[in-house]
Amino acid sequence: MPAGGLIFKSGGSKLQHATTLSFLFLVYGRTLSQANRVVHCGNIVANSARLIQFARSQVDYILGSNPLGMSYMVGYGRKFPQRKHHRASSLPSVNQHPEHIDCNGGSSYYNSNNLNPNLLIGAVVGGPDSKDSYADSRADFVHSEPTTYINAPFVGLLAYFKSHPSQ
Repeated sequence: MPAGGLIFKSGGSKLQHATTLSFLFLVYGRTLSQANRVVHCGNIVANSARLIQFARSQVDYILGSNPLGMSYMVGYGRKFPQRKHHRASSLPSVNQHPEHIDCNGGSSYYNSNNLNPNLLIGAVVGGPDSKDSYADSRADFVHSEPTTYINAPFVGLLAYFKSHPSQ
């Protein structure tokens, strides 16, 4: 695990692993609690509270409790990704550019270093690299692309912690 505390698995977007594994820890933690059981892994005893707390730590990291003080959820907090690898977010709105933009016409926006003109509020991007850094580059899709397989389990985590704020 990098110094910042994000669970790390090589390959793909880092937050796809953190959100999915955290969701699974949460579900399994609830199952352990209902069965009044614990898991033994070597000399470590993992009870429900430990698994749920770990999931919470990952949510906190994603929302800004990390070495960069940056939220990986667009629009959350003061510092968040500005150059998402997302076509609709990186193209100008139809109000500002009413002419048709074909597939090749979007390249100049994609290759630009400008901020995305459409925020895409609530989207969670791929996240940091293995050293807890984030380049905020549209071209670096592994880190800057918001995907359903990152965001879907994160919604489940947020829903749980909203309804159980003390955990």
